[in-house]
Amino acid sequence: MSYSETQIWAIIVIMGICTYMIRFSFLGLIGKRDLPEWILRHLRYTPVAVLPGLVAPLVLATDANGQMDPTLIAAAVATSLIGWWRKGLFPGAMAGIATFFALNALL
Repeated sequence: MSYSETQIWAIIVIMGICTYMIRFSFLGLIGKRDLPEWILRHLRYTPVAVLPGLVAPLVLATDANGQMDPTLIAAAVATSLIGWWRKGLFPGAMAGIATFFALNALL
């Protein structure tokens, strides 16, 4: 199926409007109100739940031959261990980036 340039731009604009409406529904309508403590307690875990959901498919994806990339796995392990040890995202992310680039330079 092929889309014309006008159709593509229409899809982009509609998706942008929908995204804005979804975000506005939360931030605009209840952004000035204080949320109950139980909601704030649950929202505190949102980054911890979303980050693995974004990273895991990339790390566990296979190439055309069905092989996983060992540098990605090593970087994910380094990120997890350092993040757990240092109790922070930034040190873990830096360890993962350093591991990834070091192994790519060596292999």
